[in-house]
Amino acid sequence: MSQTIRLAVFGCGFWSKFQISGWRELGGVEIAAVYNRTRSRAEAIASEFDISQVYDDPQTLLDEVKVDAVDIITDVSTHLPFVELAARRHVPVICQKPMAPTIYDCQMAVDSCRKLGVPLFIHENWRHQAPIRELKRVLDEGRIGKVFRARVDFINGFPVFNNQPFLRTLKQFILTDIGSHIFDAARFLFCEPQSIYCRTQKIHSDIAGEDVATAVLDTGEATITCNMAYAENFHEKEVFPQTLIFVEGSKGTVQLAADYCMRVTTSAGTHSWQVKVPHYSWADPAYDLVHSSIVACNRDLLAGLRGEKTPETTGEDNLRTMRLVYGAYASARLGRLIDPARDDWFEASLVQEES
Repeated sequence: MSQTIRLAVFGCGFWSKFQISGWRELGGVEIAAVYNRTRSRAEAIASEFDISQVYDDPQTLLDEVKVDAVDIITDVSTHLPFVELAARRHVPVICQKPMAPTIYDCQMAVDSCRKLGVPLFIHENWRHQAPIRELKRVLDEGRIGKVFRARVDFINGFPVFNNQPFLRTLKQFILTDIGSHIFDAARFLFCEPQSIYCRTQKIHSDIAGEDVATAVLDTGEATITCNMAYAENFHEKEVFPQTLIFVEGSKGTVQLAADYCMRVTTSAGTHSWQVKVPHYSWADPAYDLVHSSIVACNRDLLAGLRGEKTPETTGEDNLRTMRLVYGAYASARLGRLIDPARDDWFEASLVQEES
């Protein structure tokens, strides 16, 4: 594979310009072509980033343009067919989270790429946020001893439906949109969960899915409570899009607090510092932290495309996160603990269509 990686971008919606900017930040990446089912959107993105090839048919794009990989940034309902379309042409795939709309489709995406020998990587950027990486470093140093409990909070009053109105129509919302991030971060920071219990709520009356979720993960060594909310209520201090984390260990505690403040408390006292977060001129100020992690995630995926390493978020790895996401839906529906490694809850995770 050439040193410069030629990518085709599928999808020119809200996130595409930030994803493309993240690739351009790295260098050694050329966006060779863009696809969008509404051609005018593809043309707008192509004009903004000086991309010469524009398509409104993904198959034609792959037939006519030689690329080293596709970056799928489309609606989740299209992820599996686009993954399989690229895989059949032996083109490596990068797919946005959530991988697919059901656990069956996630498994199919992984299986299809495995059988064809095609790399499948998931653009799961949350674990690449600088504060979360710093927290992982503290935990790995063993400064607070053996972790036995943690709380991971993504709770804010941000009006997310204003700039992404399509989220109102999702029958599965906060667990797929944010839970995929939070559960993956929990897996990254702690051990693999052996069970999950979840309750969901809908605070907005004009949305299709859930906007609040509380999940308890049990790793066998630690209990992790994950609180997520887009209730759009009021808070003394708005922290969007920060994830706040408090971890208890046998020798102390570590807290990732607002404004990227890290505090470690042990018998020696409390040591605190502020984590530095990269800033990029193209980032949306409301999403600055998230957009900075796009660059770090893309760097990891680029190394994978070049064969230099195995990226952290392969399809195989992200399937474990998706089992937690859809296991959470099954838990909420059944009202019981779910073992994410088993298959007996799959049907209960499916959204029931209205008759």
